[in-house]
Amino acid sequence: MIVSTKGRYALRVMVGFAMRGGQEYVPLKEIAETEGISQKYLESIMTVLSKAGFVDAVHGKGGGYRLNRSPEAYTVGSILKLTEGSLAAVSCTTQGPAACSRSTCCQTKPMWEKLDRLIDDFFEGITLADLLKE
Repeated sequence: MIVSTKGRYALRVMVGFAMRGGQEYVPLKEIAETEGISQKYLESIMTVLSKAGFVDAVHGKGGGYRLNRSPEAYTVGSILKLTEGSLAAVSCTTQGPAACSRSTCCQTKPMWEKLDRLIDDFFEGITLADLLKE
């Protein structure tokens, strides 16, 4: 499993919001400058976070983005799954068109599924609040 820049940047932005206390709206330009992320790329990430209800967005003067819940309410797993789509270690454990045609007879599938559960449990066990403590 490799987490893409989209997932890593989304996580960094969410931690940044949590560090600010989540009360003030932060303009996209300011987030981009603070995090060193292209404003255009950041816009696509913020759209995903906003549509999923992870952040509130206000357009216009004085607008921007902010958390709409406490940092304890966001898990690293939920943020990564939203931006990555899946945290599966191998494609054969995913559902849909990428699913493996040998999944019913594969002797290694249980091992990969166990790894997927370990990864999921690990990331779901860490909140934004936990990251602020470290």
